[in-house]
Amino acid sequence: MCTGANGCGAHARTRHTVTRTSETFSEWVFSRSVFLSFCCYAPSLSSCSQTPISSHLELCGFLLTVVSSFITVNMASIRPSGNFNSSEDAEALRKAMRGLGTDEDAILALLTARSNAQRQEIKTAYKTLFGKDLISDLKGELGGKFETLIVALMTPPLEYDVSSLRNAIKGAGTDEKVLVQILASRTPDQVRQIVAAYRKEYDDDLEEDICGDTSGHFKRLLVVLLQANRQRGIQESEIENDAQVLFQAGEKKFGTDEQMFVTILGNRSSEHLRKVFDAYMKLSGYEMEESIKRETSGSLRDLLLAVVKCARSVPTYFAETLYYSMKQGMGTDDDTLIRVMVTRSEVDMMDIRGLFRKLFGTSLHKMIKGDTSGDYRKALLLLCGGDDA
Repeated sequence: MCTGANGCGAHARTRHTVTRTSETFSEWVFSRSVFLSFCCYAPSLSSCSQTPISSHLELCGFLLTVVSSFITVNMASIRPSGNFNSSEDAEALRKAMRGLGTDEDAILALLTARSNAQRQEIKTAYKTLFGKDLISDLKGELGGKFETLIVALMTPPLEYDVSSLRNAIKGAGTDEKVLVQILASRTPDQVRQIVAAYRKEYDDDLEEDICGDTSGHFKRLLVVLLQANRQRGIQESEIENDAQVLFQAGEKKFGTDEQMFVTILGNRSSEHLRKVFDAYMKLSGYEMEESIKRETSGSLRDLLLAVVKCARSVPTYFAETLYYSMKQGMGTDDDTLIRVMVTRSEVDMMDIRGLFRKLFGTSLHKMIKGDTSGDYRKALLLLCGGDDA
């Protein structure tokens, strides 16, 4: 019988060992990748005086890509399965949905143990083997929030963002929260991909659709973000000026010049904005978030705060978003909970978990467990990837 606060000791030890092994493997891949890259470039590096600078820049770019990939893998709670066979997985899912009743445990255990790219391979294999669409079959067997979560897991990330935005502006009313969470947190490259994919999928212009459903400075900042033209790097000569302009537009002015907030916060890089926030604090005595709360309201305030928080730390922003989606006494915002857990599980969920524990004095795992139930809860906890209690 399993005993103890953490359940079965053997299971806990196994889970800990698996996690440590995965991290060790990632570190092995990282070290070997760096070693091999140097081996590839060793001949040119041995004669630096004759090597074009472009070759060195190429090497630096390659190493940065390797390091970035390594960090992302280590911060993800869902990682590619090492022993992956799309046909075997397709057959397992088919078996889980055949006969009397549906084996929900088998479905959620399998799909939360595969990366999104692997799920797409499973979807293709399923149609090849059985001549049926996997998502349609899943929808026919599942229901409620669990179905919504599983379908989200089966959707490619870009397609999921695009469909979320479409539903936010084409449904009954406008779901500003979705617009804020997606457009404030995605990188310029990701935003450009979203705009292009939206046009391809719906033969509509995302900017025009958003403009038709929003207004005022909220609309203007969304349009600025959709341009995906943030300045790169830090403009040292502009830091103090930007802080002064924001101070003059808000705290020092009777009324608020919202346009200045839109222009600066929507166009400067995250690195630059962090410097501006420090300068603004010294100048005004307020954190940027405090001034935004004092000087603006409604959807514009929510979007400005999201932009500022994402400039400081995207994982912190999503830790706060998850907390308030489940805060006791307010009901559960399941749409937000699903969207964040699915989209961040292969990006920075481990960071989010750690920051959640630090900010709110409880673990994300514990809060999900207390706020949800059934197969829906089981799947969310697997996406969470562990408890930080």
